[in-house]
Amino acid sequence: MHALGPRIKQLRIEASLNKAALARKVGVSDVTISYWESGAIKQIGHERLVALADALGCPLRRLLEDDSADLLPTPLYLRSQPPAPWHDPNANRITLPEAFLASTNWQGSCYLVTPAPGEHFDYLGTGDLAAFGPIKDYDQPGRYLIEGAMGLFIGQLERSRSGELLYSGEKTTTTQATPLQKSDQPVGRLLAHWCQKGG
Repeated sequence: MHALGPRIKQLRIEASLNKAALARKVGVSDVTISYWESGAIKQIGHERLVALADALGCPLRRLLEDDSADLLPTPLYLRSQPPAPWHDPNANRITLPEAFLASTNWQGSCYLVTPAPGEHFDYLGTGDLAAFGPIKDYDQPGRYLIEGAMGLFIGQLERSRSGELLYSGEKTTTTQATPLQKSDQPVGRLLAHWCQKGG
C-alpha cells in the first residue's frame, strides 16, 4: 500500500476538496490527512478507509488500486435507501469457502457488504462485514435484508404455524415476533457476518 498516500492526494484534488474539508468528512484532523498523504501513517483501518472512499466519492477499490486490492473482496456499501447494493452492475461477487456456507444451504451469488458511513442496521454494526445472497422470497428461518416502505433494513424472519411471515429486530422490545408488513419484501439472506472488534 505504498502508493496509497499519493492516491489519497490525487483523489482529494479530483474531488475538489482541501485537506480540512476532507478531514471533516472523514472525521479526522487535517494533520492526519497530511500524514496519510505523505505516507507517514501507512496503516489505515477498514472503517476509516470506507469513510475516506465515501468522502472522496469513489469506490473503495479505486482508493486501494494496487495488487493487494485484487486479493481482497471490496465490500459494497449498504444504505437504508433501496436498491440493495448488488443491483449495481459493477458489484463484485465473492466466493465463500464451503465451511462458511455449511448451515445455510446456499447455492447462489454472494456479495460482501458493510454499512455505509452514517448508516445503522440491526444485527450489523459500523465496520462489520456481512455476506448476503440475493433472493426473491423467504426460504428458511434466519436474518434477511428486507425492502419496505421505510427503506432497507435487516431483520430475523421465521414462519408461523399458519404460514405467516414473522419479523423481529435486534432492538425489538417484545420477545414475540410480529407479522411482517405486506409491503415488506425480503431481498437478501444474511449468509455470514464478521464483527469489527473494539468498536
